[in-house]
Amino acid sequence: MLKQSVWILLGIGLLMLLSGCGVNLPAAVTAEPKPTAEAAASAPEPKETPVSSEEEKMETLQLLIDESPVTVDWEENESVQALRELCRKEPLTIRLSMYGGFEQVGPIGTSLPRSDVQTTTESGDVVLYAGNQIVVFYGSNSWAYTRLGHISDPGAKELATLLGGGDVTISFRLEAQE
Repeated sequence: MLKQSVWILLGIGLLMLLSGCGVNLPAAVTAEPKPTAEAAASAPEPKETPVSSEEEKMETLQLLIDESPVTVDWEENESVQALRELCRKEPLTIRLSMYGGFEQVGPIGTSLPRSDVQTTTESGDVVLYAGNQIVVFYGSNSWAYTRLGHISDPGAKELATLLGGGDVTISFRLEAQE
């Protein structure tokens, strides 16, 4: 029994010594296995090539409120870029609900990158709330939002009429610039 215990302890000691030495295994042992034809067929599609900034400049992100186009001065940030990417395949339509008598809010259906900052909004501000909701203001509020843009046309009075009468539907789409 004692002899067996000594061999076990020697074996454990040898394993500990080898594990601390960083033993290099032959390349054949460490190489990644090559995918089979079946595995290659089920592999995910390659990602789309990113759009160059020159191509982005040729596309304008358009906002429509109940099918009426409005002019938006968009921010240059990661959130707006992600919103553009969402609209690259098809327009994004969101049902907004009135909230607080000064804003319309609705879910995007996914999360966008966010960089929330304590903000006092004004009529025409378009912001991202909680990373997954769009808010369009026809009044003012203070909260932590990620700024997306500002509606410059129509003006505040027309915007209050457009947004203040009940729930609305907005659409974002990309349009080629001429």
